[in-house]
Amino acid sequence: MYETKSLLSQISEPGDLKKLSLSELNRLGTEIREIIVSTVSKNGGHLASNLGVVELTIALHRVFDSPEDKIVWDVGHQCYTHKLLTGRYAEFDTLRQFGGLAGFPKRTESIHDAFDTGHASTSISAALGLLAGEQFNGGQHRVVAVIGDGALTGGLAYEALSHAGQLGLPLVVILNDNKMAISPNVGGLSKYLSRLSMKAKYQRFRRTFDSMAKRLPLIGDVFFDMVVRLKRAVKAVFYTDNFFVDLGFEYVGPIEGHNIQQLEGVLQDVRRLDRPVVVHVITRKGKGYGFAEDDPGSYHGVSSFSVTGGLTVKEADPVGAGPKSAPKLTKTSRVTPMPSPPVISPGKKSFTDCFSRAILDAGARDNRVMAITAAMEKGTGLSPFKTAFPKRFFDVGIAEEHAVTFAAGLAAQGLRPVTAIYSTFIQRAIDQVIHDVALQRLPVIFTLDRAGFVSDDGETHQGLFDIALFRPIPNMTILAPAGGGELKRMLDWAFTEPRPTMIRYPKSLCPPEINALFQPLERGRGVFIREWGVNLCLAFTGSLYSEVWDAADRLLAANIAADLYNLRFLKPVDEQYLTDIMNRYEMVVFIEEGMLEGGFGEYAAELASRRRCTAQVHTLGVSGHYVAQGKREELLRHNGLNGEGIEASILQIYAENRILPYSRGAIR
Repeated sequence: MYETKSLLSQISEPGDLKKLSLSELNRLGTEIREIIVSTVSKNGGHLASNLGVVELTIALHRVFDSPEDKIVWDVGHQCYTHKLLTGRYAEFDTLRQFGGLAGFPKRTESIHDAFDTGHASTSISAALGLLAGEQFNGGQHRVVAVIGDGALTGGLAYEALSHAGQLGLPLVVILNDNKMAISPNVGGLSKYLSRLSMKAKYQRFRRTFDSMAKRLPLIGDVFFDMVVRLKRAVKAVFYTDNFFVDLGFEYVGPIEGHNIQQLEGVLQDVRRLDRPVVVHVITRKGKGYGFAEDDPGSYHGVSSFSVTGGLTVKEADPVGAGPKSAPKLTKTSRVTPMPSPPVISPGKKSFTDCFSRAILDAGARDNRVMAITAAMEKGTGLSPFKTAFPKRFFDVGIAEEHAVTFAAGLAAQGLRPVTAIYSTFIQRAIDQVIHDVALQRLPVIFTLDRAGFVSDDGETHQGLFDIALFRPIPNMTILAPAGGGELKRMLDWAFTEPRPTMIRYPKSLCPPEINALFQPLERGRGVFIREWGVNLCLAFTGSLYSEVWDAADRLLAANIAADLYNLRFLKPVDEQYLTDIMNRYEMVVFIEEGMLEGGFGEYAAELASRRRCTAQVHTLGVSGHYVAQGKREELLRHNGLNGEGIEASILQIYAENRILPYSRGAIR
């Protein structure tokens, strides 16, 4: 695959790093960046964040002894260097591919992946638990949490910091800061004082002094309290940020995040501490690749691209800017040029594109329309709305719980908030959806992008649970569009509703829409897109429209004709209407891009039993397992939800029930 004489090819585990000289380590950093850029240019992935932590990762693995010492990567999308240094170099070209390496840490993939991560703000909590367990079991190994400044906006991170300070365990928190400006004078003095505070002599002196102060007759406790206040006052003057100190942490920083030697020196001192410490590291996202350095937001998560030309189609930006005019490679970016990928044909839009246009139109019509996102402005398609209506756009950071409750407050004031959150991340705010929105019947609209199978990102990012999680909630409406036009009509309809509404849609291109999908919405009812009056009905969630149509064509070739029913409403359901539909068929198969357990099909089967429907009811979906990485098309096929898989399942049902296709499937 890659050159066998490279330094990286000689590293089978992190211990091998300790044999390298400083000059070799710098060469290694260049090699790592080249491989990351080359691999991501083909496979897609998280680019800017990974390029920014190369030296930090090398230093961590030089100082700490993985897997005995454990490193927890917050979000996990910056773990590519970690994977390369922990025995996965030979497989790295399979990154984010079906059956290959995951794009995030994964315990089943390597003993060096201490904790599965994919959602932000979890690392400190997880690391603290790992450390408490280590010490409870009599171990002395260290645990490190690496968290970005963005992930600190998540409330879970603050809760964990508070608890860690209370416990006083020697947790190491690396604050990877890639956007904060530091005043040179204050920053330099802070760096000097914090480095001094890490030295063993200082720590021994402080413990001795504190002990003596407390033992002073009569005034010991009062004197000690005065000393503590004085130290905090001094730190407040000189430290860049003493928030962590107030929580009970030692604070080190800011430290240059691309200087391996300096990082190592600090981490060696930190490793010897017996109390919690925050190491503030300044890094540059996209380091070493000019395009990513200049525009780290667009190069955060990318599809395949030309190394020398940059992004030709910006997956992160739904409106799609053109390519960069000229390549800008820095000295550390010596990579082999790759051919430009094919550009998506004009006129083909994704569901995200269609939502972006629909909310923009709604905002132009009604100044009560507000847009809220949790650090996913571009990914959710809200950038055009922000540009057009900046005062009605809110990015709350990585705080999905706050996003939901904030939206509830806006709705309570008569506004019409749209909260755009990926399906996988809305899981973090279930209590807020129930308690703050649905219980009060507030008309918040939730648009769940990436619902169903999500390409490349693996188990932590699949949007397969929203139907089962939110269907039981009273006052909630859940819609599933089959195309971009239907998505717009559903959003417009939701603005007329006096109750909360969820609209779930996949990360995929919108299929062509037929006339049936333009029929007006009727509460609780779907629409037939093919109705021949035969004995079989395929009822499906909108995201599977293309796959079910393909399956129906395949079945027709086998003399089995099927009517096709787009459910539209997953909640509420006009139960009498659905019962009447089921009673018209000998067999109804409910097909959903979600979990079977608690899903719509399970509900429909229960309804059929309760209403004593005459039809056989079968369900197709995902059952009993988490779904790993792969392209959406691969995941659909692997789970039997592409056209061929749906056809095979129905033929198996026919065979098991001894139904002859030509006797039951012909068009009447």
